[in-house]
Amino acid sequence: MKHETAGDPISGLKWTRRATEKIAKELKSLGIEVSRTTVARLLKELKYSLKVNHKKRSSGSPADRNEQFEYIAEQRQRFARRGAPILSIDSKKKEMVGNFKNAGRAWNRDPVLVNDHDFRSHAKGMATPYGVYDVQENLASVFVGVSYDTPEFAADSIERWWRGEGRKRYPGSKHLLLLADGGGSNGYRCRAWKLGLQEKLCDRHGLTVSVSHYPTGTSKWNPIEHRLFSQISKNWEGKPLNSYETILKYIRTTRTTTGLRVRSSLVRKEYEKGVKISDDQMAQLRIKNHATQPLRNYTLRPRQNWK
Repeated sequence: MKHETAGDPISGLKWTRRATEKIAKELKSLGIEVSRTTVARLLKELKYSLKVNHKKRSSGSPADRNEQFEYIAEQRQRFARRGAPILSIDSKKKEMVGNFKNAGRAWNRDPVLVNDHDFRSHAKGMATPYGVYDVQENLASVFVGVSYDTPEFAADSIERWWRGEGRKRYPGSKHLLLLADGGGSNGYRCRAWKLGLQEKLCDRHGLTVSVSHYPTGTSKWNPIEHRLFSQISKNWEGKPLNSYETILKYIRTTRTTTGLRVRSSLVRKEYEKGVKISDDQMAQLRIKNHATQPLRNYTLRPRQNWK
C-alpha cells in the first residue's frame, strides 16, 4: 500500500487508488483470507476514505493573458463613454428536450417522476441556446435553436438582436463591441464566424463591429456566463425541460435583484455543420486586426464604400 497511498497533511486522512477487491486478492496471495467488505472496514479504521479527482493543479497563465484583460477593460470603457452597445455573447450548454432529469432541487410536495435513462433517442429534440447580453443595460435575449450551434447561427442571433432590439435601444449608433470566448461557434480562429459578421451585420445594416475574445480557459470572466447563463440554470434547476415552450418560459422568467430581464425566441432554421470558407472569401472581408493581440482583437466594417 505504500506506493498506492495519498493523504491530507492537516487532517491525517488517507486514501488509496486500489479497489478493496484487489486488496483482498493480494492479501489472499499472502495467506490472509479476508473479504472486500472487511478490507473496506479496516481501511476506514486506518483513516482511509473514497476520494474523487479534484481540479486543483493550474497549468499556468499565458504570458499575454493579463494584457488581453486590460485591453478588454479599455475597450469597454471606450464604448461606454460613447454610449455604444457592448454585447457579451456565447452559446449555453445544449439541452435535451423531454422528460429527463435536470440537475438541482425544486420545492414540491412530491418528487417529479422523469425517465430512468437519458437516451438521446427519447428526446423530442435538442435545444441550442445562444445568448446576447447587453452589458450596460443588463438586458438579454436568448435564441433557442433546434439545429446545430454553428457560426452562422451565432451571427444570425446577433443580427436578430440588432434588428429586434439593438437599433431601437441605440438609435444612431453604428459601432458595437462584442465580447466573446476564444473558441466555439464564435471563436477567433473561425472563418465562418467572421464572414457571418461581415455579411449579416456590417454589410446588411452598415454596422462597424469590433470583437475582443477572452483568452483560452477564461470564459468564466465573460459577463454572460455569471450574469445570465448561471441565472437561467438556477431558474430551471430541478425541473424537467419537457418542451421547447417550457425552456422558453423559464428563460423569459429569469430575474435578478439587479434588474436582469430576458427575452427568448425559438429559431427553427436548420443550420449546416462544417461549412468551409475559402481564401478568396476571406480576402474580401473588410477586417482590420488591432495592434494589441491582433488574433483576439479585430474590427469589421461595411464593404459598400470600401476602396
